[in-house]
Amino acid sequence: MRNQEKRNTINRFTIKMQKKLLILFMCILAAFAGLSVQLFLINRDNGEDYKKQVLSQQEYDSTTIPFKRGSIIDSNGTVLAVSNKVYNVILDANLLMQDEKNLEPTLSALKKIFNIDTGTVRTYIAEHPNSAYYVMAKRVEYEKKAAFEELQKDPEQGKNIKGVWFEDEYRREYPNGSLACDVIGFTTNDNVGTYGLEEYYNDILCGTNGREYGYLNDDSTLERTTIPARDGYNIQTTIDANIQAIVEKYLKEFNEEYKDSYRPGNGAEGLGCIIMEVNTGNILAMADYPNYDLNDTRNKQNLIGMPLLDDKGNKVKPTEYVTQESLNSMDDELMYQHLNALWKNHCLVDSYEPGSVSKPFTVAAAIESGAITGNETYLCEGKLYVGDHEISCHQTYGDGRISVQEGVERSCNVVLMNVSFALGKERFVDYQHLFGFGLKTNIDLAGEPRTDTVVYKKDTIGITELATNSFGQGFNATMIQVATGFCSLINGGYYYEPHVVSKITTADGATIENIEPRVLKQTISNTTSDTIKEFCNTVVTGEHGTGHTARPAGYMIGGKTGTAETLPRGNNEYVVSFMGYAPADDPQIVIYVVVDRPNVFPQDDAKHATRIVRKILTEVLPYLNIFMTEELSDKEREELEQLQIQIRMPEGTQEEELDEEGNPINPGETEEGAEGEGQPEEPEEEPEDTVDREVWRDFPLDPATGYLVDPNTGNFLDPNLGTVIGGGSLLGETPEDAGEGDGAGEEGNTPGSTEPEVTE
Repeated sequence: MRNQEKRNTINRFTIKMQKKLLILFMCILAAFAGLSVQLFLINRDNGEDYKKQVLSQQEYDSTTIPFKRGSIIDSNGTVLAVSNKVYNVILDANLLMQDEKNLEPTLSALKKIFNIDTGTVRTYIAEHPNSAYYVMAKRVEYEKKAAFEELQKDPEQGKNIKGVWFEDEYRREYPNGSLACDVIGFTTNDNVGTYGLEEYYNDILCGTNGREYGYLNDDSTLERTTIPARDGYNIQTTIDANIQAIVEKYLKEFNEEYKDSYRPGNGAEGLGCIIMEVNTGNILAMADYPNYDLNDTRNKQNLIGMPLLDDKGNKVKPTEYVTQESLNSMDDELMYQHLNALWKNHCLVDSYEPGSVSKPFTVAAAIESGAITGNETYLCEGKLYVGDHEISCHQTYGDGRISVQEGVERSCNVVLMNVSFALGKERFVDYQHLFGFGLKTNIDLAGEPRTDTVVYKKDTIGITELATNSFGQGFNATMIQVATGFCSLINGGYYYEPHVVSKITTADGATIENIEPRVLKQTISNTTSDTIKEFCNTVVTGEHGTGHTARPAGYMIGGKTGTAETLPRGNNEYVVSFMGYAPADDPQIVIYVVVDRPNVFPQDDAKHATRIVRKILTEVLPYLNIFMTEELSDKEREELEQLQIQIRMPEGTQEEELDEEGNPINPGETEEGAEGEGQPEEPEEEPEDTVDREVWRDFPLDPATGYLVDPNTGNFLDPNLGTVIGGGSLLGETPEDAGEGDGAGEEGNTPGSTEPEVTE
């Protein structure tokens, strides 16, 4: 009985509970149904808004990790260009305005640390209250970032500083300012290289940006994935910062000395210098003036004194020069043309008539081809008739009968014209191309132009063009072309491709590529090269040499002077230059200095270039551990001591009689006047010419200029050489359209005019 009652009670309880559970289940089911309906309605009516919020959150949590651009260093490891981390200050206005009490403390901190204009920020917040990304300041230093973060940590001041974060970035910096600016180039704000190495090696220096992603997983938890950035590679250059600094010092010194001297403007319209290793093609220094600070590339003050340009980048005719007044009146396009002219590497991009620096090339071609032996003699009477044209020598009174070596030493145009006639037009053109004229050198710098249109071809060169081209008139070349080709003349004939970068490395120093010296061809034989060195040595050491003033104290060097009259002929404007090498007996380096229209009158004096060479080599040669070989005069010792140059001479150096300027007196001759080593043999036949070629020695001296004055013509003459300085171009009766050239000159795109010119 009892068991029966117990079973009935359990059954009643079970049925009752089942009913309750059923009711509870129905309620829960109804709640889920209601929630589902609500979710459906939210998704239908507000789904896009919520989707945007999620995507916005994902974008906010996905940031770019910038790469670090590779560094540029010199041959000794000195940093020339580097990228340092900086920070952009970003405002999240939406986060900041979630509580209005955060606004004033945040703005106050931004003003205090970064000096940000809070009025501009207020305006932006009012117009974009939901913005999550607004750049308030760019490229701030780490010190300021750290100061702001310290302020945020302050329990009192920092608790209401909200909505500010920092974005990483790199800023390109050049620790040495203007040093090697034309070689290095610079970068734009978007990290793209412009000019020089920065442009040429842009793909090497650039890396790849990384990325940090933030996203919500299935549990609504914020997850992060980071793809690191790959930094750019570093490049090590052949440039020696110490040599580069010496070169730039003396180019600037020349400018300061002659600035506003004869006319308003810089000391010259252009100054350039290249120093390169003879046996490798390594560029040790390359500079022109005016230069600019790589950290302040748009400083307009650097333009003052430069030639004034039109809106197409051409020089205004007649030539004018930039002044503060003209600078203030320039529009953006005209300003860009002038800045572009400032930024260019003129050692690389400008072509000009090289003048007599090209004479050793003509002689080398003639000897190498067998057209001459080098022992020939020619009679110079001060001019030579070529076709219907009278072409003058720079020595108005003629040099008499002289050898080919003396023709190089004295820089005689008549000798060179005769040498070119022996060579012939076709072989002359062939050797011009062999020496690299009209061709790119393929140096690893941005901006090298094509020059095939500024030299003659076999079907365009005539006899007059051949004559004038023989001494560097009527065709154009660039400084790097001339310097590279000249190295082959004195190193045994090996034409090295010039280059500025020697190594490419990773950020941690691992070598990616070594760039070794590369011989492209052999231009002449070793024997011909030795002859050319012998001839060029007398330019500096010979009694009638035109390059005496290039010799640094204690050293014997060789080289060749050059003077080229610019177009239009007869304008008394010249490009003067000197190509030198040291030491004379075993050349290690070549130095080429070009002075474009020095700010003096008269301009056609190669000493404006040789004196720069002398000053540069006086410091560079001891630095390169090249020993002195010549005795020093007291004056030279004093000069070196003032410069704090260490006098390094090998034992057994013989004393040599020097003049008061420290130059050897009649080098190569004994006291008895015997023929010395390296001097040309006397011609077997007696000279046909017996006219006194040195009547100029009795001419009166002009105290104002230091030149002799020809009483018959009024021309100025060099008191040591008797060569004409200024006073016109001494042209013969030559028609304006002489020859086949169309007159491009140093600024043209076609071979220069063949109108005869006096060029020393």
